[in-house]
Amino acid sequence: MKFRFLLIFLLCSCTNELSKGVTKTTYTSSGFAYIYDELDYVNKITSKKFNNDELLIGHSRLRVGKLIKITNPKNKKSVILKVKKKTKYPKFYQILITESVAYKLELEESLPFVEIQEIKKNKSFIAERAKTFDEEKKVVNKVPVMGVKIDNISKIKKTKKTKSVNFSIIIAEFFSSDSAVFLKERIIKEMPNFNNKKISIRKKKKNNFQLISGPYNTVNSLKNDYIILKKNGFEELDVKLNE
Repeated sequence: MKFRFLLIFLLCSCTNELSKGVTKTTYTSSGFAYIYDELDYVNKITSKKFNNDELLIGHSRLRVGKLIKITNPKNKKSVILKVKKKTKYPKFYQILITESVAYKLELEESLPFVEIQEIKKNKSFIAERAKTFDEEKKVVNKVPVMGVKIDNISKIKKTKKTKSVNFSIIIAEFFSSDSAVFLKERIIKEMPNFNNKKISIRKKKKNNFQLISGPYNTVNSLKNDYIILKKNGFEELDVKLNE
């Protein structure tokens, strides 16, 4: 059973405290949307059937009924929809959307990059306090890093060639730089199939350090490392579009 890697200081989940009655975002992510095709269910690429004529979304982990805002960062167009069905889809993708949603957002078929936010109304909560390095290290030690054989990713939906782009994978965010260094060293040592020359640590601000991999100039090179991380138990991965 895969371990769901708990990123203690993910900015996406540890948002600022808000007052009561204010719309609140909790889960956030960024990456590629899987645009549903009518044959996907027949070919068992997805576990549920969707109607491409409707504005529908599916997710592999978020429960049915969750309110999700999906944004095309290139043109800032967005839609807010409820998760219609819980479904499987290729692991490289962050969410499943129908063709109608892709059309609404004016997404490029060959580069359907989106930002995702879970919306909660009339809720208030306080962001978790920063944990110490020792506490973070306990979590990092539990990450089941292991050598794996990568499946043929040619089964993932093919898209038209597009111009070179620049992406990075955000593997984790930490309060302590020591925690980021510790995990970086584990990946380098225990994941020989991973392109560890691309791993680096970026300080975003005081007490916030990102462990990232990149840059990647093509989607295919990004896919390889992304899938390796997924297969090694890293569930909470974000893809950043570097412009």
